[in-house]
Amino acid sequence: MKINYNYIKVIGLLLLVGFLFAFSNHRNKTRKVSEPNITFLGENKLFITDANVSKLLIQNREPVSQQPKEIIDLNKLESALKSNPMIKRAEVFMSVNGALSAEIEQKRPIARVNTNASYYIDDEGGFMPLSHNYTARVPLVTGNIDKNKLETVFQFAKTVDEDDFLKKHIIEIRQNDDNTIDFKIRRNSFRVHLGTLKQLEKKINNFKAFYQKALKDQVLDNYAVVNLKFDKQVICTKK
Repeated sequence: MKINYNYIKVIGLLLLVGFLFAFSNHRNKTRKVSEPNITFLGENKLFITDANVSKLLIQNREPVSQQPKEIIDLNKLESALKSNPMIKRAEVFMSVNGALSAEIEQKRPIARVNTNASYYIDDEGGFMPLSHNYTARVPLVTGNIDKNKLETVFQFAKTVDEDDFLKKHIIEIRQNDDNTIDFKIRRNSFRVHLGTLKQLEKKINNFKAFYQKALKDQVLDNYAVVNLKFDKQVICTKK
């Protein structure tokens, strides 16, 4: 009987490939996950730390590092990160060799509510808790504030945030019981009554013109109230 060595070689090669595949697959499944590499995106990197994020990267009540790669659920880890009210966006991914990485974008506060409950309003109008790591320099929000009805305050705070002049000068935003807005500026004691947000751009332009004229005439400290309620004029009440 003639032996077909080519046939034996093919069988041997297939067995070898199968063995190597099984070995590699087993080794890959039991590979331990490395310490997570955490990257903060954008300008806001001050409110939560690497340690805060690492505490959220937990599976089976244990840190993900040193756990087998095969049991790691990236979707659950992303959901855990996104559940943190400081985090705006999060993405978690893992390389073939078990290197775990997380990319984090923190929320950006534009105002700080300072009533019975203190918290930030972020640049999308959402809730953001205060941070033990950093305090943002943003206008304080006072008055009649409902955490579930922040739209009016948010819209004005957003206008302030997007305007260099207002951002430089406004230090407090007050929402009155009738939902109208007052604000105070840096270095002067008078109160500015904005009224509603109707004709907001025109009211703001009126205030800028008034401020520049009063600053030039050195009379800013003479006023107790500056009323912008009427979009065609600025009415001032002296002390």
